[in-house]
Amino acid sequence: MSSGRYCDANTFKVAAVVSFYMCAALVVSCLNKAVLNNSPDLPLLFLLLQLLIAVLLLHAAALITQRVEIPKVDLATAKKLTPVILVNITGLVFNTLCLRDVEASFFQIARGLVLPLTIVVSSFNTRTTPSIRTIIAALAVTSGFLLGVAPSSTVPVNVTPSNLSLLYGVLSSLFIAFHAVLIKTSLPYCDNSTIQLAYWTNAGSAIFLLPFVLIHGEPSKLEDLIHDSNWDGSVFLWGSAVTGVFGFLLCVAGLLSIKVTSPITHMFSSAARSVIQTILGVWMLKDIMTVNRALSIFVILLGTMYYTWVKSAESAPPPRKDIDLEALGDRRMTEDSDSDITVVFDVPEEKESKE
Repeated sequence: MSSGRYCDANTFKVAAVVSFYMCAALVVSCLNKAVLNNSPDLPLLFLLLQLLIAVLLLHAAALITQRVEIPKVDLATAKKLTPVILVNITGLVFNTLCLRDVEASFFQIARGLVLPLTIVVSSFNTRTTPSIRTIIAALAVTSGFLLGVAPSSTVPVNVTPSNLSLLYGVLSSLFIAFHAVLIKTSLPYCDNSTIQLAYWTNAGSAIFLLPFVLIHGEPSKLEDLIHDSNWDGSVFLWGSAVTGVFGFLLCVAGLLSIKVTSPITHMFSSAARSVIQTILGVWMLKDIMTVNRALSIFVILLGTMYYTWVKSAESAPPPRKDIDLEALGDRRMTEDSDSDITVVFDVPEEKESKE
């Protein structure tokens, strides 16, 4: 009975975390697109407000719970974390520009090279050669991306993604790949705390982004829009606030999803979220969905899930060996049983999730 109750409680926890992650991700994606459609000339200011809201929420969380620790700001640590901060904000800028210029349903395709580029960057960084199955997964995802960006006569010219928007998507994917590698080398500078690293990246990104917001003249553009009677400023104001809050929750949800669930469960929830996001884009935002685009998304998700399965299989513990009692002779069975238990269970969830 107790094991059954534990199983039910654990299942409920996993279901709750996955649902939380998917809801937060869907809200952020849909609201981001809605705000950018309403205020296409303010992408950097919109991103800056989200970063500042995340910093404020981290300070508020630190007042509520001791589990959230705000790091001490010092110049030495700032210099060491500058590369990961610059890569983070650059990737966010290209990500925002890509989302602004393409349809919500096409966004998954435009950033479809995240996995192949991450594999390439990681291989160069570790100076290792990926396995054949990993290369197959990368080629599958790449073929899905190429299928989606191929010209199609069924897509009207006015909604056909421009070469510049596709470049934004590729650059966003590239900097996400660099960011994934830099996180591993940056965590020791933050006492291996993801919360402290999140604070540094959000606050540092806001500082680096501010001059570009001013150079781009977005504050003056905002002032002009405020005086325009046809512009609905509440969408930008409330959209910035809500996406800032849910962006912060998405960060927490992503960490919880990786920690509480297995990597495969996390990837399947991400894939399900991508499909739902595409459906919502077609239904709510009237995006165009062609056979090529649908097939492209399917191939990208299939390749990504195959890669997750491959990495899970490669990092799995060796199979438990059966004990041959006759060959053991006079050895005590309990001693070998203990060693078997160590082999089977000496793989903590946190170590598995990092893979």
